[in-house]
Amino acid sequence: MISGKLFRKVVFLEMVLVCVFFFSGAVSGICQQKLAHGKKGLFLDFENVPAGALPEGWKVEATRKYGPLATWEVVKDNTAPSGEKVLALTKINHGSGSTFNLCWTNDVSFQDGTIEVMLKPVSGRIDQGGGIMWRVKDRNNYYVARFNPLEDNFRVYYVANGHRMMVNSARVSLPAGKWHSMKIVQKGDRYQCYLNGKKYLEGTDDHFQKAGGVGLWTKADAVTSFDNFKVEAEN
Repeated sequence: MISGKLFRKVVFLEMVLVCVFFFSGAVSGICQQKLAHGKKGLFLDFENVPAGALPEGWKVEATRKYGPLATWEVVKDNTAPSGEKVLALTKINHGSGSTFNLCWTNDVSFQDGTIEVMLKPVSGRIDQGGGIMWRVKDRNNYYVARFNPLEDNFRVYYVANGHRMMVNSARVSLPAGKWHSMKIVQKGDRYQCYLNGKKYLEGTDDHFQKAGGVGLWTKADAVTSFDNFKVEAEN
């Protein structure tokens, strides 16, 4: 029989090994970890996702779909903020100026907490850039914060039954072709949105109050790359 003291040591070692396994990036796809104060975390740098694939549990969809879905895939990028891989929308595949291109997962339940990502606007004649989706119910119902360097603005919207309504907007001028950080903080009906560490947007909105999925978003012909997708959920 194992003594109580030895048993506790074995359990402790197992926990240490799990943490090492998680932070070493040895787990591909959705990596979740219980954090302090009831939080759950997700971090994806996409290094362990094969090129040409999506992270496990993620799917490509569209709001106001006209024509084929856009192509999202993990690709090599020597400008990546970490490692050498990113998740990117690489091909539009449609000519719609009003379609929202989505890559998201409902394997993570997010109601309150923080979501961060690095994004690089690559190209787009109608639109550029993109951003973060949260409290996603389905492809037609969610919140989104997005930056568009063509319009020099940073905005929060809610999309309800496929219709987009602006919640807040700020004038922001940042270059395309460069990596920028985006962060949203949600608590109840209050949101805060940051670009490159600076808070530009803050307010309240109660259109979506329940937990939902998380993901990434672009509009029309915006080709964009994303890296270091991090979620800390307080659910």
